[in-house]
Amino acid sequence: MNYEIRDLTFFSAGDVINTTGGTLEEGAVSNPDALSAEMKTFYDKTLITLAGASLIHEQFGQKRPIPKNGGKTIEFRKFSRLPKALTPITEGVTPAGNKLNVSAVSCTVDQYGDYIEQTDMLELTSVDNTIVEATKELAAQAGLTLDTVVRNELVGGTNVMYVPKVDENGSETEILSRSDITPESRLRVKDVFKAAAQLKAVNAPKINGSYVAIIHPYVAYDLMQDAKEQWIGIQKYADPEKILKGEIGTLGGVRFVESTEAKIFSPAEIIPGVNRAVTIADTSDDKYIKITDYCEGNYTPATPVDIYINGEAHKVMRVFVDTSSEQALANNGRVTVLELESKMSIPAGSVITGQGAGKDGSNVFCTLFLGENAYGVTDIEGGGLEHIVKQRGYGNDPLNQRSSVGWKATKVAKRLLEEYILRVESGSEFSATAVSN
Repeated sequence: MNYEIRDLTFFSAGDVINTTGGTLEEGAVSNPDALSAEMKTFYDKTLITLAGASLIHEQFGQKRPIPKNGGKTIEFRKFSRLPKALTPITEGVTPAGNKLNVSAVSCTVDQYGDYIEQTDMLELTSVDNTIVEATKELAAQAGLTLDTVVRNELVGGTNVMYVPKVDENGSETEILSRSDITPESRLRVKDVFKAAAQLKAVNAPKINGSYVAIIHPYVAYDLMQDAKEQWIGIQKYADPEKILKGEIGTLGGVRFVESTEAKIFSPAEIIPGVNRAVTIADTSDDKYIKITDYCEGNYTPATPVDIYINGEAHKVMRVFVDTSSEQALANNGRVTVLELESKMSIPAGSVITGQGAGKDGSNVFCTLFLGENAYGVTDIEGGGLEHIVKQRGYGNDPLNQRSSVGWKATKVAKRLLEEYILRVESGSEFSATAVSN
């Protein structure tokens, strides 16, 4: 099924809409003019239910409703622990007592949204009810969008642990930064116990008796290869009704929730659309290196592009196309040339990668270990997520030719207790092939 979608903020009457000859292949809305209140409620609930299935990252946060007429600022509360009461009580004398130390964390909510517009002819000639079909697609989009808003807030925390590199003999090499992570830095049972110990050491409260980790399927695969009989799959749970959304199993007192949206850090782009490349000629005391990846034309980046060449940091100052060299003639008449900040000697076959992940071009995976009340989110209920169906004739539509289906959400997430959120960064067997999310 292929829909033409337009962003809520930038749509205008001149934009492409779904027509009988357009991109909506399976039909159109069955007359939204006749949408009853009961049907509107049904579609609203459908959108929220389907979108909710994607909201893996928000399910462990403090939830706050969107306050009506309360402005764009929302407050989350965090409570400091009381100190130990080590002073003995004097007989017959009432002690001074204590009080809760409550602090408010304020943040500003933002709105997100999108919609699909289609014509009256498509509605009249269609077989299927595409309010339902469009709602399904929009709900998936809304869920992934809102989940990403929460995820991006969580992975920005200051509490991080890097998984060490382990060679084939079992020898460990300590990793001190994201750039040093390689495919050999795979999450192990030992690392899970260490992460749980770090949360315990700061007295992070557990979530229904356990810590929770949000993990990518590739990292879960690596971990389960190491855990083997120590891994407790959900099929072995005594009370399957209490399984968390996305939960796959338990290890070391940590319940693992799987999500394809668990953050992956990938190398930044070297040139548009390319984040890994290989040099095609020896460079001797020169600052021009050649790659076969296609570039539209010559340009100078607004700021120098940070790259790694064979694991060493460099900067690209200018990009241009070569059509006359021997290498260009051998590569369909053109190669891309990167002008570096300074001269150097680079052998052919050297690996070039953008910065932001492993120096060798590896993707870096984040597994989030969470304690209770670590962060806050706005709820999708009560106005947080709205399903919007516009009848023909709305806006600038004098001949009742267009209708639309869309969604709008008000959302914010906020880290409240940094020490209760531990970001564990690792490589994976799939570090070279994973796609940034």
